[in-house]
Amino acid sequence: MSHFLNKRKRSAAVMLLSLLLLAGIAAAGTWTGSERLGVDLDARNQAPSLMHLFGTDWLGRDMFARTVKGLSLSLWVGVIAAFTSSLIAFVLSVAAVWNSWMDRMVTFLIDLFLSVPHIVLLLLISFAFGGGFIGVTVGLALTHWPSLARVLRAEIMQVKHTEYTQISRRMGKPGWWIAVHHYLPHLLPQLFIGFILLFPHAVLHEAAITFLGFGLPEEQPAIGVILSESMQYLSMGMWWLAFFPGLSLLLMATAFEALGRNIRRWMDPFYGQKGS
Repeated sequence: MSHFLNKRKRSAAVMLLSLLLLAGIAAAGTWTGSERLGVDLDARNQAPSLMHLFGTDWLGRDMFARTVKGLSLSLWVGVIAAFTSSLIAFVLSVAAVWNSWMDRMVTFLIDLFLSVPHIVLLLLISFAFGGGFIGVTVGLALTHWPSLARVLRAEIMQVKHTEYTQISRRMGKPGWWIAVHHYLPHLLPQLFIGFILLFPHAVLHEAAITFLGFGLPEEQPAIGVILSESMQYLSMGMWWLAFFPGLSLLLMATAFEALGRNIRRWMDPFYGQKGS
């Protein structure tokens, strides 16, 4: 019993720390004004110090402020994209229940999107929508739903053939009643966890295409923009320009992934009874 409680406490602690980190990033990005991002030619190319924790770049801009602002921007892009992608997966998985034709169509779409290289499809969609914040968000939303849709569809198909669902159908319960009372209780936990686990992929892919020049515009302090600009200065020994923004992005993505993983463990009734 104590081992069970210890594992539950560890999961709760990891979830709390992840939430605090993500809330801190969102708050810090909101409070970081344009004056912190301004040019200061007298402070150019300074290494990390107490005055500038992440150093400064070739224009004297504070890299800590730029990194925090970039993380906040990536956070909102990832949240919007992951939420929209989860909504698409939910709608398509529910639509697959109504008749065999819709099920075949949804299965075909899932296989089609999964058969195309992910980053290529993301680049094409983002470019088609003009790039920028809207193009990147739409591209991420339209390319990250297939895996979650496959999980939700499998969950629905399993519930559809259970005995209690068949009994409700024989008793004359309408389709919407069965969906609300039988399908939704099984889908919502999977949907919530799927949304959280989609976020790290969305954020890292956003940074990747922005780094390649097909994502967010250069005037925004996005992490991909910061990493792309820093490449030409690494050979001059200015390692901090890429190290701290890249590490911060990985920490944010890891925090979200840890949050989703531990929520899934927390919702597992057998967690804590399994061996560590």
